[in-house]
Amino acid sequence: MTIDNFIIKLIFLLLCIINNITKLKTKIDRIILGIDPGTTIMGYGLIFINENKMELINMGVLNLKKLETHEDKLKYIFERTLSLIKEYKPDELAIEAPFYGKNVQSMLKLGRAQGVAISAALYRDIPIYEYAPKKIKMAITGKGTSSKEQVASMLKNLLNIKEMPKQLDASDGLAAAVCHFFQKKTSTKKTYSSWKSYIKNNPRKLK
Repeated sequence: MTIDNFIIKLIFLLLCIINNITKLKTKIDRIILGIDPGTTIMGYGLIFINENKMELINMGVLNLKKLETHEDKLKYIFERTLSLIKEYKPDELAIEAPFYGKNVQSMLKLGRAQGVAISAALYRDIPIYEYAPKKIKMAITGKGTSSKEQVASMLKNLLNIKEMPKQLDASDGLAAAVCHFFQKKTSTKKTYSSWKSYIKNNPRKLK
């Protein structure tokens, strides 16, 4: 084997190694966007995952109080969710499922807000993971009946956050992202890879 052939093979081998490392890094590193849907305030949080480590990227709220109509609120949720996706480029979306309370109208409005946020993610081909409120609380605090304050306090310790925002909707959105990180592949979470699969599993959303 000549020196030139040896160098060419060595370069090829190095390129293969670099390519494999890049693929492995892509599989390990990811960004999760968590959303706590709402028609008055929508909370969101983003975390960066590197192997088994979490790092806070950002969290905040969308204030919808000043918008007059429900349609305006839905439009704003869709636009701002797309904006968050464009800015942070999340790999996955974890969203809290609507709480089935006594007020049917409020539940329907909340479901629409959730659906709009999901639509924005699906529009950008981002996988959706939906979790019940109790499931999220259980994942964060170990107790499904924990208060919002208890969830926020635990998140503060988990992510070494110096100061939590006053509006707990932000920490609720962050909790959805952290809950998703904690889940194993064998968990019972609901996932949707396309709008068709989402509607198939949620036919009532069209009503």
